[in-house]
Amino acid sequence: MPKNLWINLPVKDIRKSKAFFTEIGFPLNPNCPNDDEVVSLLIGEQNVAVMLFPEATLRTFAGSDLTDTNKSMEVLLSIGANSKDEVDDLVKKVMLAGGTIYSEPKEDGWMYGAGFADVDGHRWNVLYMDPAKMPLKD
Repeated sequence: MPKNLWINLPVKDIRKSKAFFTEIGFPLNPNCPNDDEVVSLLIGEQNVAVMLFPEATLRTFAGSDLTDTNKSMEVLLSIGANSKDEVDDLVKKVMLAGGTIYSEPKEDGWMYGAGFADVDGHRWNVLYMDPAKMPLKD
């Protein structure tokens, strides 16, 4: 069974991206140098590591071209929230930190969520799933 999960994202300006994510409340990984070559953020109760690399570094590391996030989406990163207020708070922080909201907060059955793009165009959504409204299995 895998021990850890790291999500590696290419960024255009590592300092700008680091500032964005710390401003929206994602803590830096204290076990990483967090310099101009790599920034590591810890997300969620399981401390999933999101690693930010300069585009050229990740392109070399992966041996592949990178997705132009202005033209297409490479992945949708989803974050679980504990309440509707937590969704709304994160959306406000994203706007203040320079991100883009592509889907305003709204209810969809038993889910409440919103979508945003970070300063490099990577798409994220944040969802609160209300267990009291979840459909029951037969």
